[in-house]
Amino acid sequence: MFKLTSLNLNGIRSAARKGVEAWLEKAKPDCICVQELKAQAPDVQGSFDSLAGLKGYFHYAEKKGYSGVGIYTRHTPSDVVVGFDGGEFDAEGRYVELRFDTPQRKRAIISCYFPSGSSGPERQAAKYRFLDALYPHLTALKSEREFIVCGDVNIAHKEADLKNWRGNQKNSGFLPEERAWMTQFLEEAGMVDVYRQLHPDTTDACYTWWSNRGQAYANNVGWRLDYHLATPALAAKARKAEIYKDEKFSDHAPISITYEDLL
Repeated sequence: MFKLTSLNLNGIRSAARKGVEAWLEKAKPDCICVQELKAQAPDVQGSFDSLAGLKGYFHYAEKKGYSGVGIYTRHTPSDVVVGFDGGEFDAEGRYVELRFDTPQRKRAIISCYFPSGSSGPERQAAKYRFLDALYPHLTALKSEREFIVCGDVNIAHKEADLKNWRGNQKNSGFLPEERAWMTQFLEEAGMVDVYRQLHPDTTDACYTWWSNRGQAYANNVGWRLDYHLATPALAAKARKAEIYKDEKFSDHAPISITYEDLL
């Protein structure tokens, strides 16, 4: 069995102070995809190169204290791919892909941090550019290998994926265009929302992010923003999903899915 976790750290140094490494030592994932490092190479080297016995591979943002993604793994990859568009979003540190290839099969795990558009129209436009660039990249990748994208997608796909869906229909993260992109990615590109495959009807228990405003966390007024999006052959290997809420390392909760014979 292979346990794969995804967590937006909201700053690796902050999450470390809140005990994320001790939790990893207990949870024992084989691999964890992290997003929003908010750190650069000098901050990570010598401090966060590895966590709980897992070796890290990273894509840093050029801007200090911003974005950044990583993958910590027990297994040595055959190749590491950093970035996907060669331009705007690679500068923001949003994509790292570990490949695990053998003569018999080609597989990959991707940590990806989709932009948020909540700060205003400029960033919402950037989010749409990101979606437009990522879609053909991943559909092309699907033609050559099996993979799982783990990450903070910053989109709640369906009404069941957030508490106050009626009041958020004009807000970034639940806009019709964003939700349509997710539908197209799942239905036309043929990808699988693995959590929903395992838990098609879950509502309140599915949330992975809560606003810091008011009592959103205490009242479970949340959103499901963190996903495992897999090619069908790998999605079929999923056996169990869990969202950990007993401790709070970030404004996101870690989502772990256990797969059989993943690599």
